[in-house]
Amino acid sequence: MDIDQLKYFQSVAETKSFTESATRMNLSQPALSRSIQRLEEEFGQPFFERKPRSVELTDAGLLFQRSATQILRILEDTRAEITDDGETGKIRIGAIPTIAPYFLPNLLKQFSNAFPRSQLIVHENTTDELLKRIKQGEIDLAILAEPISEKYVEVKPLMEEELCLLLPPDHPLCDKDRISMKDVEEEPFVMLDEAHCLSENIHSFCRQRSFLPVAVERANQLATVQELVSLSHGISMIPEMARRLDRSKRRVYKSFVSPRPTRRIVCVTNPYRFQSRLFAEFRDRLCEYSKNF
Repeated sequence: MDIDQLKYFQSVAETKSFTESATRMNLSQPALSRSIQRLEEEFGQPFFERKPRSVELTDAGLLFQRSATQILRILEDTRAEITDDGETGKIRIGAIPTIAPYFLPNLLKQFSNAFPRSQLIVHENTTDELLKRIKQGEIDLAILAEPISEKYVEVKPLMEEELCLLLPPDHPLCDKDRISMKDVEEEPFVMLDEAHCLSENIHSFCRQRSFLPVAVERANQLATVQELVSLSHGISMIPEMARRLDRSKRRVYKSFVSPRPTRRIVCVTNPYRFQSRLFAEFRDRLCEYSKNF
C-alpha cells in the first residue's frame, strides 16, 4: 500500500465513480481500477460494491476510509508545517449557502491580492456537512451561523446580522413605517428547506414571540425564495448581506421594530489540527473584514 493508493481510494469514495475519479486523478480508468483492486487484495476485503452506474463503500470500505482520512490528514499537516513560509499554501474554506455568495467574494479577492502564491478553495454546503468536514480535516475553516452544537471545535464570533422582512411590492405592509412580529403572524412564509440553518434562525426568533411562521413553500436557494416572494407567493425573512446585493425593484425590504431578528455569524475551526502562518493570517483578516462588513 502506498500514498497514491490512499488518494485514489479517497477519490473513488468521494465521487462514487471510477470514471470521474480517473479524470480527476489524471489516470486511465483501468489503471485506477487495478490500483483499487490491489488494495482490496492486500486487505482481503472488497472496499466497494460495484453497481451499474456508481459504487458504494462496503462496511470494510467505511472502516478503511476513516483510517485513510487520518493518514492523509497527518501527512498533509506535516507537509504544511515543514514548508510553512507564511506566503504559500492551500486554505480550504467552508461556508453555508446563505453566506458564501454574499460575504466571501471581496474577502477572497483581497486575500489573493495580498498573497498571490496562496490557493483558496471554497466548499459550500449545509452546516452539518461542513462541521463534519471540519472534524475530519477536509476543510480548514467554516463560516457558519449559530447555533453550533458540535463538540471539539473552536467557535469564534464574527458579527451579528439583521434578518430583514422581504415583501412583494404590492403588499399592504410596504406602506407601514413600523412593522412588528405581530403584523406577520398570519402571513404565509416562503422558507428555505429545513436543512438550512436560516430556517431554524427564523423559527427560533418567532418561537420567542410565541408563534411559528406557516411555510407555504420551501426552496433550496435564497435567490429562489426572493423570486417566489416577488411573485406574491408569500413573505420571508432574508439576511442583510443578501439584501445589500439585491438590485431588483420587484421586492421590498423592511426592518422590524426592536427587538429585530438577527443571526450570529461565526468562524469554526478544528483546534487539534496544525494551523499554518498563512492560515492564521487569513483568519485574522477574516475577523477584521467582518467588523467592517
